[in-house]
Amino acid sequence: MQRTEIATLGEFGLIKHLTDNIELKNEETKYGVGDDCAVLSYSDDKEVLVTTDLLMEGVHFDLTYITMKHLGYKSAMVNLSDIYAMGGMPKQITVSIALGKRFCIEDMEDFYEGLRLACNEHNVDIVGGDTTSSRTGLAISITAIGEVEKGKAIYRNGAKETDIICVSGDLGAAYMGFQLLEREKQVYYKQLETAKTDAERMAISQPDFSGKEYLLERQMKPEARRDIILKLRELGIRPTSMMDISDGLSSELIHICNQSNVGCRIYEERIPIDYQTAVMAEEMDMNLTTAALNGGEDYELLFTIPIADHDKIEQMEGVKEIGYITKKELGQALITRDGNEFELKAQGWNPLK
Repeated sequence: MQRTEIATLGEFGLIKHLTDNIELKNEETKYGVGDDCAVLSYSDDKEVLVTTDLLMEGVHFDLTYITMKHLGYKSAMVNLSDIYAMGGMPKQITVSIALGKRFCIEDMEDFYEGLRLACNEHNVDIVGGDTTSSRTGLAISITAIGEVEKGKAIYRNGAKETDIICVSGDLGAAYMGFQLLEREKQVYYKQLETAKTDAERMAISQPDFSGKEYLLERQMKPEARRDIILKLRELGIRPTSMMDISDGLSSELIHICNQSNVGCRIYEERIPIDYQTAVMAEEMDMNLTTAALNGGEDYELLFTIPIADHDKIEQMEGVKEIGYITKKELGQALITRDGNEFELKAQGWNPLK
C-alpha cells in the first residue's frame, strides 16, 4: 500500500490536496476553502446557527477499532446533529485537525472520504479549517454553520407543563456497541500479550460481530436526524424545546427541565430500545434501562410538544412518547415498570471526568 508522508505536501499543500475538488452546493456560500474566512450570505429572514465540537483521541474515540473513514463521518454527524436540534438546517462546516507523525496522507484521505460522505448526504459544504501538529494524539475540531427562519429556533428553555416528551429512534445501542468494542479490544490485547511467536500473533482470531452489526453501526456511524426535522415541519408540529441525545437521555432531559424551570415524568416501559441492545445488555450483565438512560452517543432527538399535537405526533414513524412535563416542584422522575418512582440523575457521558 502506498504511503505518502504528510511533510511532502506541507500544511497548505495538504489542505489543497484534500479539498481541491470539493464542489459548493449552496448559493449562500460565496467563498469556501482558500482564504482567512469563508464568506457566507444570508437573507434578512434567516438566522445563522453555529456549533463546534472537539473530539480527542483516547477520550472521544479509539483508533484501535474505529477506521479513519468512520471517524470522519462521525465527526461531521455529531455537529450536524446540533444544528438539527435547534430546528435548523446545516449548510457549512469548517474542519481543524491536530495530528502526529504516525499519520500519513492516505490516513487523512480516508478521514476526508468519511467527512465528505456525511456532508454530501446532508448537502453541506466544507468551507475551511486548520491543521497543526500534535504530540498527544489526534484532535478534531469541527464547526458547523446552519440556518433557521427568524424566530423559529428551538431552544432548551421552552418546555411547558403538560407538554409531551418525545424521542426519535431507539436508545442505548451506541453505548452497547462501545461496550462490545471495548470488551473485544481487551480480549485482543490479552491474546497479544500471551503470544510468544510471530506465528502465534498472526493466528489471533478476529472477533465475531455477527448479529451485533446494528450496535457497531450506532457507535461508529451515527446518523443526524434531518428526517425528523423535515417531518415535524410537514406535520406543522413545532417543539417547545429540543436537544440531541449525545450525553444520555437522563442528562439531556434534566438540561431541558432545569432551563425550562419545569419537572418531568418519563416511563421506563416507553423508552424505545432495539432488540440487539437488549440482548447485548443481558450478555454483559448490564442494566438495560441504565444503558438507555445514561449511555449517550445516540444522536437521536429529544423534544417536547404541546399536548394539542398528540394526534399529529402519533402519525410519525420512529418517534415515541415517553412521558410528560410537570410542575418544577414535582421534580424529575422515572416511573419503573412496576410503578415505582426514582429521581432522574445526570449520569451520562462527561469527558472531563
